[in-house]
Amino acid sequence: MKKEDCFYLGTIVGKFSFKGALLAKIESDDLEEYTQMESVFVETPTGLIPFFIENCQLHKSRLLRIKFEGVDTESDAEQLLKCELYLPLDILPKLTGKQFYYHEVTGFEVIDDQKGTIGTVKQINDMGPQPLFVIDQHGTEILVPLHDDLIKKIDRKKTTIHMQLPEGLLDLFLS
Repeated sequence: MKKEDCFYLGTIVGKFSFKGALLAKIESDDLEEYTQMESVFVETPTGLIPFFIENCQLHKSRLLRIKFEGVDTESDAEQLLKCELYLPLDILPKLTGKQFYYHEVTGFEVIDDQKGTIGTVKQINDMGPQPLFVIDQHGTEILVPLHDDLIKKIDRKKTTIHMQLPEGLLDLFLS
């Protein structure tokens, strides 16, 4: 499996027991939907490797406790610390309308109702309290809040996002 055919699920952040169980921080609002996984891809220095899951359950707020088949000791678990977890893109349900997955809109052209074409979505920055579109306009980086009220339409066929940006927002980046 190639990484570009997968979506990032989370990262292994700790060991749970001396029997090889691990704790993974999952990037999802609904961890419960991932407790029934049969397998997951773990990114190692040699690429994505499938690991079959013996047991998976919720652990505190944003963690899953995962026990992989064949990972039976603390030493085995140690080798997987800080590895990223991935799942195939094709298991994601298709979204419609103004709903989208962050990875889905990378490369989409952003069009403002008033100013026209703004640029291309490079990525979504979700590290702060408000997720932001990171838009490239001929080498200039423009940050636009990812908010439902600003998004008017997403055209997946034309790979465009139509927005109604607040007056003066673009001037902060283009002056």
